[in-house]
Amino acid sequence: MAYPSALTRRPGSDKLRFECQSGCTKCCEQQGFVYLTEDDITRLARFVKLSPAAFEKQFVYRTKNLRRLRVPRHVQCIFLKPDGCSVHVAKPLQCRTFPYWPELVDDKREWLKTAKWCPGIGKGPLVQIESARAIAQTMRDANPLNY
Repeated sequence: MAYPSALTRRPGSDKLRFECQSGCTKCCEQQGFVYLTEDDITRLARFVKLSPAAFEKQFVYRTKNLRRLRVPRHVQCIFLKPDGCSVHVAKPLQCRTFPYWPELVDDKREWLKTAKWCPGIGKGPLVQIESARAIAQTMRDANPLNY
């Protein structure tokens, strides 16, 4: 399995660096979907003071096996405001685990591609690759149909 530490790797090291940069919302501006767990829906609903059913009716697209935030016209995320994420303390698992997503941790090219727009990759304290893989596994476990 390849791992994404080419930007920060020292010979013999299984470490990488990532640290969110203050004020950055680049990950929120990327095109794609935010998949939700049932826990995400409950936590977000409580945060915005709605019942889970009301939150889901207003903000969630659901099929039999899939839950994701609806994507409104002209913005990537309804909760992204000019000053940042309006639900930051309650944000979904997918948002909390970025950039340690399976498709990035498992594919060096994807990690490097992400590093072109994410200013936090390559910065901050060293992270053990096994820690990054464990975080990626939480995404796999939470969204098995996507991985």
